[in-house]
Amino acid sequence: MPRPRSLTHTGIATAALAVLDSDGLDGLTMRAVAKELGVGTMSLYRYVTDRDQLEGLVVDLVLDGLDLTVPARASAAKRLAILAERIHETVGAHPAVVPLLVSRRHLSAGTRRWGEAVLGVLAEAGFTGKRRVIAFRTLMSYVLGALQAAVLGALSGAGTTALAELPAEDFPFLADTARHARNVPAKEEFRRGVEIVIRGLDLP
Repeated sequence: MPRPRSLTHTGIATAALAVLDSDGLDGLTMRAVAKELGVGTMSLYRYVTDRDQLEGLVVDLVLDGLDLTVPARASAAKRLAILAERIHETVGAHPAVVPLLVSRRHLSAGTRRWGEAVLGVLAEAGFTGKRRVIAFRTLMSYVLGALQAAVLGALSGAGTTALAELPAEDFPFLADTARHARNVPAKEEFRRGVEIVIRGLDLP
């Protein structure tokens, strides 16, 4: 095989993301990414040390285009909702990336930028110390949890259907709720959920 042209981390990450989108997390291997790039596996190792670095490049690529600008005159609640919805939409477009985001949230430059933006809004709203810690952690936990729920158990999935078919005499509330859940669009589920969380922060 002829010597390949020089690769870039962006190009490698783009190829890895294509593999993830088509084959899922289990399909992400150095061999698969090399094939996507049209190079030999050993050639890829000249640019990427291992799969761990490859995963980091993918997360950074997905979050690189994350828009963190919010209306300056908007309320703190509105700005937090915008930031939450943006990262949810950006990462949600690539479901196989969700586990990588969860495990690498403290390592990714993108999640750090998002976190700084959220904390900045909380700080402007008067949150300090432990109160800011808990508020940030709560919002982040909801966003990450919602992303995982969308991948593992979307309301439109088989799990909801199975719950909706439970005998009403044994599970009246669960079965009825599941039947309603099938009619809730994913975007509405997240938007209304994050509104509940933000209201609970008791912003000024």
